[in-house]
Parts: sequence; structure tokens; C-alpha cells
Amino acid sequence: MRLTLGRLLLLAAGGLVLAALVVWSGVFRIAASSGHWEITDWLLHTAMRRSVSTWSMGIEVPPLDDPALVHRGAGHFASSCAPCHGGPGTPPSAVAQRMTPHPPGLADRIDEWEPEELFWIVMHGVKFTGMPAWPAQGRDDEVWPMVAFLLELPRLDAERYRMLAFGEASGADADAIAGLGADTARQCVRCHGQDGAGRGNGAFPILTGQSEAYLLASLQAYATGARRSGFMRPMAELLSPAEMRAFARHFAEATPRAARRDDEPSTDPETLRRGEAIVTRGVPSEGIPPCASCHAADGERRYPVYPLLAGQHAGYIVDQLGAFRKGVRGGTPFAHIMATIAERLTDRQMRDAAVYLASLSPDDGLRR
Repeated sequence: MRLTLGRLLLLAAGGLVLAALVVWSGVFRIAASSGHWEITDWLLHTAMRRSVSTWSMGIEVPPLDDPALVHRGAGHFASSCAPCHGGPGTPPSAVAQRMTPHPPGLADRIDEWEPEELFWIVMHGVKFTGMPAWPAQGRDDEVWPMVAFLLELPRLDAERYRMLAFGEASGADADAIAGLGADTARQCVRCHGQDGAGRGNGAFPILTGQSEAYLLASLQAYATGARRSGFMRPMAELLSPAEMRAFARHFAEATPRAARRDDEPSTDPETLRRGEAIVTRGVPSEGIPPCASCHAADGERRYPVYPLLAGQHAGYIVDQLGAFRKGVRGGTPFAHIMATIAERLTDRQMRDAAVYLASLSPDDGLRR
């Protein structure tokens, strides 16, 4: 029989009708317990791999050899990824393993992917698998630490994984934060430390000495999504108003146990000179006010919701300025001011100012 265009269209229409009848009848079994046919599994995974390869082209991979990046990604992996994928010495959830497809163990598969592909997967997630997109789209500075950790994952044993993810947080430390349950407090302590000074390697911002008003406003902004963060929102949105106040009060009043810094700020005289000029005098010709006009010493802050920057990690300051510039950080009352300033700063000016601020002692404060 000769196939004409009309017959081909009729056959196609018949196929569509048959497919619609199969779907409407409900005979197709969608139970996760039945698994996938091999052809279905092959088709979905091939489509996923080719899609990731295509859409990740052109992504520029930054340096990922900073240990602080690995530390920053480890805690989030342990709380948000390990329940499904497991980790060294940590089996995946039995419930997650009944998903179809079930989440794979990652340690043996990471080397199959390029860093830019891992970035795309973590940022955007994968349809039909249960792999979610990053909760704060546009926060590249949060996703790259996850990639750095994933690249390190195949080389971790259980003890090293535990130290990266949880540090030295203990039940005793957690109980010491009045107003927070032990489990909640442990989540705070494992990144920020009992004293709010982080873990000494630049992975986490120093909270010690910030005002209670600033810390509370930040938690509220994280919880509502007004200040975007894939790291902090999952934690903050679980806190009650009383727990937020307890958290803010504790770190505002905390005294650092020691000046624990493994990321010694640069002492390059020229960088410090340029940074000091920006911080103390600004760049009037470019509409950039001095940092010290708002972020001054504790007793001279114009508003309690302005954070102290003296002694903060340089990398953290640069990341936050970059987030302000991209429009992905905000939520607190004066965030729009910093967004305007960050748009006017060059990359070098950001780095110079951050390095100078990091070189200061928090007790020194800032003076105009």
C-alpha cells in the first residue's frame, strides 16, 4: 500500500488517540515500587546527561582549591543532600532509596562530571528525579562551594567527612545557647562556632559582636526569602520568633574564645593603602561613600542594623558585595543603599576594601 501524506497524518492521529486512551484508562502503572523499564531508564538518563552537558557549556569555573569553600559546602551537604545520597560512613535514608529513580551514592560518580556540569545540576536541579533546584537562584557564591565539596567527596573517609560537616560541635556546646533546642543550636554551632567566630578558616562570617538588631533582621529576611540564601533559608524558616531572638542575643553578646584565623589577611602595602582610602574616604568622584560613614565602631554606628565589618573575612565581604551588585541580596531596611554602592565598585575596589577591613581588629573599629 502506498503511503501518502494523508495516510501518514491519519496514522499519526490514530497513534495519538491510542496513547490518549492508554493514559485515560489508567492501565499504565506509575508506582515507584515497580521501577523503570530498562529502556525508560536509559532514555531518561541519556537525556539528562546530554541536557546537562549542553546547558553547562560556557560556564566559567572559578578557582575551587580554597579549603574554605569545601568547609562551606560540607555542612549543607550533610543536612540537605546526605539524607538522600548518603555520605562517607552515613547511609542514605531508606525512604529515599524507594524513590524511582533512587538517589545514587555520589562518591563513586562525581568523577564522571565536569565542575561546570556539577554547578548546573546543583543550581538548577533535574526534573523527574526529585533533585531540587538551589533555593536561592543566582547565588553562584553559594553553589560553587557545593561543587568544591563534591569534588573532594570521593577522597573523604568517615572521620574527615564528619569534621568538615560538623566541626567540633558537641551536645554541651549546643545546650549552652539559651532559648534554642539542642538540635537547633547544634546546627548553628557547627558552622558559626559557639562563640560566633566561625571555624577560623574564612568559610563562615564572624557573628561575634554584631548587634542583636542586625542579626535578628538578617534571620527574619532569610526566613521569608527576602534575603536569598540556599544555606540559611532552610535553617532560618524553621526557627520560631523566640528562637530567632535567642540566636541573635547569644551571638551579639558572645565573647570570642580566641582569635582563630587560618585565613590571614593580605599584608600587601599597596592593597592595604588603596583599601584604607576607600574605607575611610570613599571615592567621591565615582559616587562611592566611605565604608566608615556607616560601618563604624560599635558605639558610633548610625543604625543598629548596620553590620560591623572590621575584622570580617575578606572573602565573605567580597561575596556579599558581589551579591548586592547582582541584586540577589537584600531584605533588611537599608539593603538598597549597599546595592547602589556595590554597582559602582570595581572588582579590585571590592577586594581592596575587603582586605583592609579584614586586617583590622574588631576592637579597632573604623574612623573617618
